[in-house]
Amino acid sequence: MLHTLSLSIPSISNRKPISSSLPANPVPLYLKFRTSHRENLRYLKALRILHPSTNNTKLPSPDAVDHILATVHFLKSKGFTDSDFSRLVLLCPQLFSTTFEPTDVTPVFDFLTTELPASPEDSCELILRCPSILFSDVEFCLRPTLNYLRKLGVQNLSTPSNLNAHLLNTGVEKLRKKIGFLRSIEFSHEEAANVCVRLPAIFGYSLDNNLWPKYKYLLNEMERSVEELKRFPQYFAFSLEKRIVPRHLHLKEKNVRLPLNRMLLWGDQKFYAKWK
Repeated sequence: MLHTLSLSIPSISNRKPISSSLPANPVPLYLKFRTSHRENLRYLKALRILHPSTNNTKLPSPDAVDHILATVHFLKSKGFTDSDFSRLVLLCPQLFSTTFEPTDVTPVFDFLTTELPASPEDSCELILRCPSILFSDVEFCLRPTLNYLRKLGVQNLSTPSNLNAHLLNTGVEKLRKKIGFLRSIEFSHEEAANVCVRLPAIFGYSLDNNLWPKYKYLLNEMERSVEELKRFPQYFAFSLEKRIVPRHLHLKEKNVRLPLNRMLLWGDQKFYAKWK
């Protein structure tokens, strides 16, 4: 990597010119020097792209270092700061491999800033929450997912959050499975879409380990109806073991029946103080 240092020599007001042939505005002098391989390694260690205690025999070659530095400069040109790199390398180390080409992810940056659209700063924040989004295909994943979510009515997808970042990086078929689950338990398509708008996190819930067990407990143990679930779909957001089951059993013991929202929304202190 080539750095250029400009040394401008100021004139001294009380000194007479040595020769009248000197130009009135002297051209600044330039010193050129090449950053040493050791300094580059130190920089990559400071960014945590290289572990500070990496053995000298396992350090990358000068060519590999130049390649990684090119990636660093590319990402910084998109708005990332030095403090962001430790997270990027932790969650997506392939970004800093010698096989990675920055031009491969340019379409993702373009998609985020023009089609989503998000500001460059918000685009970086979304990527930091889900760095693997950089390796998603715009044509076959990101754009179809965005269009599908918009059709359902999900809004504010450009707001940087863990949910939005992972939603955008989820294939349409996986999203459709959650709609299919809701349809299978007697939600209309419109009602299912409304649930996804009110609770977009449902797209990230496991069918086998989350949605089906909670649904079956609601019907079989709590003896509640699907209509209650339609009124309060946020039921799916609460832990079955830590919230739903203990509170249901506590109210059953007290012979008290509450609407789902009152049963689950209150904090533990308020809930158990009210229903001693």
